[in-house]
Amino acid sequence: MSTGMALVANGFRGFARYLGGVMGADAYAKYLEHHRAAGHQEPPLTEREFWRDRTDRQDTNPQGRCC
Repeated sequence: MSTGMALVANGFRGFARYLGGVMGADAYAKYLEHHRAAGHQEPPLTEREFWRDRTDRQDTNPQGRCC
């Protein structure tokens, strides 16, 4: 791959990572990091349980959402 194409590809990957962060796509990974760092004794939620809990909390306590 040429240097120019590599720069464009890296830029696109960086933008996609940024956009994913803004949209909350990395929320489960952040949850796992926090869970490990906080030293919780119980096992972390599965990804499915995490997203179910997150959407349930948003539905019962809506805050600053556009829709």
